[in-house]
Amino acid sequence: MSESYPISIQGYEKLKKELKKLNSIDRPAVVNAISTAREHGDLKENAEYHAAKEQQGFIEGRIQELNAKLALANVIDITKLSGEKIVFGATVTFVDVDTDEEKIYQLVGDYESDIEQNKISISSPIARALVGKSVGDTLTIPIPKGKIEIEILEIEFIV
Repeated sequence: MSESYPISIQGYEKLKKELKKLNSIDRPAVVNAISTAREHGDLKENAEYHAAKEQQGFIEGRIQELNAKLALANVIDITKLSGEKIVFGATVTFVDVDTDEEKIYQLVGDYESDIEQNKISISSPIARALVGKSVGDTLTIPIPKGKIEIEILEIEFIV
Protein backbone atom coordinates (compact mmCIF):
# COMPACT_ATOMS: atom_id res chain seq x y z
CA MET A 1 0.00 0.00 0.00
CA SER A 2 2.35 2.72 -1.15
CA GLU A 3 0.34 4.54 -3.81
CA SER A 4 -2.89 6.47 -3.54
CA TYR A 5 -6.21 4.99 -4.54
CA PRO A 6 -9.49 6.63 -5.54
CA ILE A 7 -12.36 6.85 -3.06
CA SER A 8 -15.57 8.85 -3.04
CA ILE A 9 -16.27 11.45 -0.36
CA GLN A 10 -18.97 9.15 1.03
CA GLY A 11 -16.56 6.20 1.21
CA TYR A 12 -13.90 8.36 2.87
CA GLU A 13 -16.38 9.62 5.47
CA LYS A 14 -17.51 6.05 6.18
CA LEU A 15 -13.91 4.99 6.88
CA LYS A 16 -13.38 8.05 9.12
CA LYS A 17 -16.58 7.24 11.03
CA GLU A 18 -15.45 3.64 11.59
CA LEU A 19 -12.03 4.85 12.79
CA LYS A 20 -13.63 7.31 15.20
CA LYS A 21 -15.87 4.56 16.64
CA LEU A 22 -12.91 2.21 17.08
CA ASN A 23 -10.86 4.90 18.84
CA SER A 24 -13.58 6.38 21.04
CA ILE A 25 -15.87 3.41 21.82
CA ASP A 26 -14.41 0.00 20.94
CA ARG A 27 -10.83 0.55 22.15
CA PRO A 28 -11.82 1.86 25.61
CA ALA A 29 -14.42 -0.92 25.97
CA VAL A 30 -11.88 -3.66 25.28
CA VAL A 31 -9.38 -2.07 27.68
CA ASN A 32 -12.07 -2.18 30.38
CA ALA A 33 -12.87 -5.79 29.50
CA ILE A 34 -9.19 -6.73 29.85
CA SER A 35 -8.98 -4.94 33.18
CA THR A 36 -12.11 -6.68 34.47
CA ALA A 37 -10.87 -10.08 33.28
CA ARG A 38 -7.51 -9.55 35.04
CA GLU A 39 -9.34 -9.13 38.31
CA HIS A 40 -10.74 -12.66 37.97
CA GLY A 41 -7.38 -14.22 38.76
CA ASP A 42 -5.13 -16.68 36.91
CA LEU A 43 -4.65 -15.35 33.36
CA LYS A 44 -3.55 -18.72 31.90
CA GLU A 45 -7.01 -20.22 32.27
CA ASN A 46 -9.04 -17.01 31.94
CA ALA A 47 -11.10 -17.27 28.73
CA GLU A 48 -12.54 -13.76 29.15
CA TYR A 49 -9.03 -12.29 29.31
CA HIS A 50 -7.84 -14.16 26.21
CA ALA A 51 -10.97 -13.23 24.25
CA ALA A 52 -10.57 -9.56 25.22
CA LYS A 53 -6.87 -9.58 24.24
CA GLU A 54 -7.77 -11.15 20.90
CA GLN A 55 -10.43 -8.48 20.35
CA GLN A 56 -7.90 -5.80 21.28
CA GLY A 57 -5.50 -7.14 18.66
CA PHE A 58 -8.22 -7.03 16.03
CA ILE A 59 -9.19 -3.46 16.96
CA GLU A 60 -5.59 -2.22 16.95
CA GLY A 61 -4.96 -3.88 13.59
CA ARG A 62 -8.10 -2.35 12.10
CA ILE A 63 -7.14 1.10 13.43
CA GLN A 64 -3.73 0.82 11.74
CA GLU A 65 -5.35 -0.39 8.52
CA LEU A 66 -7.86 2.48 8.48
CA ASN A 67 -5.17 5.08 9.23
CA ALA A 68 -3.13 3.78 6.28
CA LYS A 69 -6.16 3.75 3.95
CA LEU A 70 -7.15 7.30 4.92
CA ALA A 71 -3.57 8.55 4.47
CA LEU A 72 -3.37 7.12 0.95
CA ALA A 73 -6.89 8.06 -0.15
CA ASN A 74 -7.38 10.20 -3.24
CA VAL A 75 -10.80 11.64 -2.42
CA ILE A 76 -12.94 12.36 -5.48
CA ASP A 77 -16.15 14.41 -5.39
CA ILE A 78 -18.44 12.52 -7.74
CA THR A 79 -20.93 15.42 -7.84
CA LYS A 80 -18.32 17.51 -9.72
CA LEU A 81 -17.77 14.88 -12.41
CA SER A 82 -19.46 14.79 -15.79
CA GLY A 83 -18.81 13.67 -19.31
CA GLU A 84 -19.61 11.20 -22.03
CA LYS A 85 -17.11 8.53 -20.96
CA ILE A 86 -17.21 6.12 -18.03
CA VAL A 87 -14.76 7.02 -15.25
CA PHE A 88 -14.47 6.46 -11.51
CA GLY A 89 -17.71 7.46 -9.78
CA ALA A 90 -19.95 6.99 -12.81
CA THR A 91 -23.22 5.15 -12.44
CA VAL A 92 -23.60 2.97 -15.51
CA THR A 93 -26.76 1.36 -16.84
CA PHE A 94 -26.23 -1.47 -19.30
CA VAL A 95 -28.14 -4.39 -20.74
CA ASP A 96 -26.94 -7.96 -21.18
CA VAL A 97 -27.39 -8.53 -24.93
CA ASP A 98 -28.15 -12.25 -24.51
CA THR A 99 -30.68 -12.08 -21.64
CA ASP A 100 -32.02 -8.50 -21.99
CA GLU A 101 -31.32 -8.13 -18.25
CA GLU A 102 -30.64 -4.51 -17.33
CA LYS A 103 -28.11 -3.70 -14.60
CA ILE A 104 -26.99 -0.51 -12.90
CA TYR A 105 -23.59 -0.23 -11.18
CA GLN A 106 -21.62 2.63 -9.71
CA LEU A 107 -17.83 2.43 -10.05
CA VAL A 108 -16.28 3.12 -6.64
CA GLY A 109 -13.03 2.55 -4.75
CA ASP A 110 -11.86 -0.88 -3.64
CA TYR A 111 -12.73 -0.23 0.01
CA GLU A 112 -16.28 0.96 -0.62
CA SER A 113 -17.56 -1.62 -3.09
CA ASP A 114 -20.79 -3.34 -2.06
CA ILE A 115 -22.56 -5.50 -4.61
CA GLU A 116 -25.82 -5.35 -2.63
CA GLN A 117 -25.83 -1.57 -3.16
CA ASN A 118 -24.75 -1.98 -6.81
CA LYS A 119 -21.33 -0.46 -6.10
CA ILE A 120 -18.47 -2.28 -7.80
CA SER A 121 -14.76 -1.75 -7.35
CA ILE A 122 -13.00 0.29 -10.02
CA SER A 123 -10.43 -2.53 -10.18
CA SER A 124 -13.01 -5.28 -10.84
CA PRO A 125 -13.02 -6.91 -14.29
CA ILE A 126 -16.42 -5.40 -15.17
CA ALA A 127 -15.39 -1.88 -14.11
CA ARG A 128 -12.03 -2.09 -15.90
CA ALA A 129 -13.84 -3.12 -19.09
CA LEU A 130 -16.34 -0.24 -18.74
CA VAL A 131 -13.83 2.57 -18.12
CA GLY A 132 -13.46 4.83 -21.13
CA LYS A 133 -16.57 3.53 -22.89
CA SER A 134 -19.58 5.63 -23.94
CA VAL A 135 -23.34 5.25 -24.30
CA GLY A 136 -24.16 2.91 -27.19
CA ASP A 137 -20.89 0.97 -26.97
CA THR A 138 -21.19 -2.80 -27.02
CA LEU A 139 -18.47 -4.88 -25.40
CA THR A 140 -17.70 -8.38 -24.23
CA ILE A 141 -16.60 -8.69 -20.60
CA PRO A 142 -14.88 -11.78 -19.19
CA ILE A 143 -16.51 -12.90 -15.93
CA PRO A 144 -15.93 -15.97 -13.72
CA LYS A 145 -18.76 -17.86 -15.48
CA GLY A 146 -17.43 -17.07 -18.95
CA LYS A 147 -18.26 -13.89 -20.87
CA ILE A 148 -21.14 -11.47 -21.14
CA GLU A 149 -21.89 -9.12 -23.99
CA ILE A 150 -23.38 -5.81 -22.90
CA GLU A 151 -24.57 -2.56 -24.40
CA ILE A 152 -24.14 0.64 -22.40
CA LEU A 153 -27.44 2.51 -22.09
CA GLU A 154 -26.72 5.41 -19.71
CA ILE A 155 -23.90 7.11 -17.81
CA GLU A 156 -24.70 9.32 -14.82
CA PHE A 157 -22.68 11.04 -12.11
CA ILE A 158 -24.91 10.84 -9.05
CA VAL A 159 -24.28 10.10 -5.40
